[in-house]
Amino acid sequence: MNSQQILTAYQEAADLTRLMLAAARAGDWDQVIEHEKACAAIISPLIGENTEALSDAAFRQRKAALIRSMLDDDAHIRALAEPQLSRLSQLIGNTRQQSRLHQSYGNLS
Repeated sequence: MNSQQILTAYQEAADLTRLMLAAARAGDWDQVIEHEKACAAIISPLIGENTEALSDAAFRQRKAALIRSMLDDDAHIRALAEPQLSRLSQLIGNTRQQSRLHQSYGNLS
């Protein structure tokens, strides 16, 4: 990949993380997941991509800015997801406890 293709991919991923954040703020977690899948498909080929040869300072600065933007959006998404994850964890715990009680004591009625 050349430097322009790499920056284009990072820009697309940054745009998707922005959409993920908007969906998370709207509580549309299904859309967050869809955007995350699309983002992963873009980022995955970049992992391990040798960009050392692309030592242009402007390239490095733009790439770093895009990565910082994605990480910032990701942190906001995680903050929005935490209460949902805690609630789901509590529901799963309650369901497990009910299942164990039912297995231990059966239907007492």
